[in-house]
Amino acid sequence: MSRGGPTELCLECKDPGPAGTKGRDHAWGCDIARQHRWQHGQVANGDVPVSHRGSPQHPVTPPPGCGAGVPGSGWDVWGLEAVPLVTAGPSFHQSMWRCGLGGLGGLVAYIRARRPPRPRRHPPDALEAMAGLAGPRPLAACLTPAFLLLLLTVHAAQKADPSGDTTVATINHSVTLLQRLQELLQNGNGSDSVLRVRTAASEEAKVFHTHQLLLSLQSEVFESLLQNQSILTLYEPPETAALFEKFIKYLYCGGVSILLHQAIPLHQLASKYRVWGLQRGVAEYMRSHLASESSQGHVVGWYHYAVSIGDTGLQESCLQFLAWNLSAVLGSAEWGSVSTELLLLLLERSDLVLHSELELYTAVESWLGRRQPEGPVAERVLRAIRYPMIAPSQLFRLQAQSAVLARHHGAVRDLLFQAFQFHAASPLHFAKYFDVNCSMFLPRNYLAPSWGSQWVINNPARDDRSTSFQTQLGPSSHDAGKRVTWNVLFSPRWLPVSLRPVYSDSVSGAVQPARIEDGRPRLVITPAMSSPDFAGVSFQKTVLVGVRQQGRVLVKHVYSFHQSSDEATDFLSQADLQKRTSEYLIDNSLHLHIIIKPIYHSLIRVKK
Repeated sequence: MSRGGPTELCLECKDPGPAGTKGRDHAWGCDIARQHRWQHGQVANGDVPVSHRGSPQHPVTPPPGCGAGVPGSGWDVWGLEAVPLVTAGPSFHQSMWRCGLGGLGGLVAYIRARRPPRPRRHPPDALEAMAGLAGPRPLAACLTPAFLLLLLTVHAAQKADPSGDTTVATINHSVTLLQRLQELLQNGNGSDSVLRVRTAASEEAKVFHTHQLLLSLQSEVFESLLQNQSILTLYEPPETAALFEKFIKYLYCGGVSILLHQAIPLHQLASKYRVWGLQRGVAEYMRSHLASESSQGHVVGWYHYAVSIGDTGLQESCLQFLAWNLSAVLGSAEWGSVSTELLLLLLERSDLVLHSELELYTAVESWLGRRQPEGPVAERVLRAIRYPMIAPSQLFRLQAQSAVLARHHGAVRDLLFQAFQFHAASPLHFAKYFDVNCSMFLPRNYLAPSWGSQWVINNPARDDRSTSFQTQLGPSSHDAGKRVTWNVLFSPRWLPVSLRPVYSDSVSGAVQPARIEDGRPRLVITPAMSSPDFAGVSFQKTVLVGVRQQGRVLVKHVYSFHQSSDEATDFLSQADLQKRTSEYLIDNSLHLHIIIKPIYHSLIRVKK
């Protein structure tokens, strides 16, 4: 018997020790070595650590008087008050051991849950992932405030089994966790790594006191750089260095605010340090904010950046937006920043939406005057203009007044001569001698009144509507006085034949009900007349759907169908016109612009 009172046998080594709390402390200390042997398979039969007794494989009978197994007692199997389950779980001590915290065996035993651990049916939790990243490290290196904060709060959100019990609830403290992580970054508490961000033009460096574990979790680049050193000097361009604080904040909190001009440098940081979540988020932000209005423009710059990094999805999104809203771009400051490659790609497209071909030539002339490219480049650009789509009177004026056309007249002389021939002769006669199945004779999506009509449908979900308008027979001046009348029918709830009401055989006179949601919008465009002048020409119908984005009305969809069909099969198939908040409605109105494009066909060729 010791002087301090009656002795108790240690639960592990069976040596006598002082009774009470000190005796239990002695047992915890002995359990550390037993834990290590048990984890590495160096354990004899029955030699099971204290912290793993009580499981289905190693049942244990609690000492009398400790309150184990008593509901609501709040004590574990050794008589100590247990940590609430919202901060600890069955796998908590396993994660601690994987991180190399052998010295915390007593703590592990202390906060072990009262119930035996169930077989794991879910992926490793975030705590175990963090422990795996950290690897075996000294105790002092692991026990940073950031790491302990994560250990204490990672299980703050307890998700119960969906058993239908009305007492089941979810405790979610994730907002508090994010606030504490942000405070860690701001105050640098317990920092174990330092980032010094410098630019080539400045000797001063921005210093960030960070935590290696959090950086390694988000970036494999930082994980590699911080393996052998704790102080890093990073060299960044001025535009990315200015956003490095935002970038680090994302690594800690998983969220960051962004503006249009910050998209490219933030995407560059995410790509450089391989933070894939942020990289995808910024790319999606760019695709969804193409319509945003900015003073200097941003879509052209985003397109060039997408080409440089090989992001074909973003590249195509930018190119399509520029093509469908070219008139808005031609008069903006970003038109001068268009590269030669982008300009040539745009000039090749037939889906450009603009007022007329003359508007396009004027914009190209302005671009050539500002960029002053070499002769071959200027000639390629000028030869991409579709001169037959410009009226003869306007062509004469260009030849007399355009300095660019006068400088490069020799390169486009044949195209101008062919355009005058096209306007002077009958299209049928012209098609016998020239190939009209090329892009030079294919109209673009012109918004001028002679090519189509705008149609604003108020309350489009109410009922069927119809309208009519006239267009010119073709772009040739030979047909300048000929017009074609078109009838248009719009139905917001047209039902396919398979869904239309039919009489039932079981109940006489009963009709199968048809739901409104089964119908879809339908647009039918038909000519109100036929004429011999239609020989050798077919008509492509194009419907532009305008939406309001970021305060501007822009083209969101373009539907095209040829003479063989009177309607587009997928017209507004994804639109919900029944809701006044639909993105396709502007002040509860559907904005359409219908364009009729005459397409010429080569007839029997006459040998020259």
